[in-house]
Amino acid sequence: MAKVLFPLPDHDFDVTEVAVPWKLLREAGHETVFATEAGATPACDPLLITGVVFGKLGARPEPIAFYRELERAPEFVSPKRWSDCNAADFDALFLAGGHAPGMRQYLGSEVVQQLTAAFFAAQKPIAAICHGVLVAARSKRGDGSSVLHGHRTTCLPKYMERAAYFSTFWRRGRYYRTYPAYVEDEVRAALASPGDFERGPRELSKRGTREDDTHAFVVEDGHYVSARWPGDAYRIARALLARLAGTERATA
Repeated sequence: MAKVLFPLPDHDFDVTEVAVPWKLLREAGHETVFATEAGATPACDPLLITGVVFGKLGARPEPIAFYRELERAPEFVSPKRWSDCNAADFDALFLAGGHAPGMRQYLGSEVVQQLTAAFFAAQKPIAAICHGVLVAARSKRGDGSSVLHGHRTTCLPKYMERAAYFSTFWRRGRYYRTYPAYVEDEVRAALASPGDFERGPRELSKRGTREDDTHAFVVEDGHYVSARWPGDAYRIARALLARLAGTERATA
């Protein structure tokens, strides 16, 4: 079975984008390894448990239940340090997202970016969702170009980020604006061609589920897969599982 690395910030990551892939990977028999900057036990964005505004805009009940399981998992309670991780020791990388301020620790980490670049250089399976795509966009090759240069990708679309910000600013301020630049704009700037960015169908509320991925969207480009938001979490987890299965067949 494969060993999959989940680097995370100390706090504020998205509940669904971590707990759903973790659950599906574990059910398939794969090993998951979490890592934070100094090895501290991480914690999700608490508003995604309680609801951002009037109990709304949070995670759905099933991902929250998965997260409660995750909180008791030994690999989550006692994570590794980012600096102690080496791409050679893992079979795949999962770059989760989140938009609350604590995410900047992880999204801006040179250590995580160097680790991500090593996974891309080794052509190992990589999955990135929502703000997690920023980690890949900021990770550089030896020539200074982004590891996403030449890849097709999606990420959190600008219309989603704008809608969430404008609908909650009165209560949460810049909670939905992690950085001054929109995620989509920064990711697009890292690509080789405008056509390498895929926004996917317009969606603001309907999410993919364990049983139905009708409303989910991912971009699959060789060993790299990407998704837009928590509503795509089940689908990107399955896309990563398919790549891991293919890797296992190739090495059998």
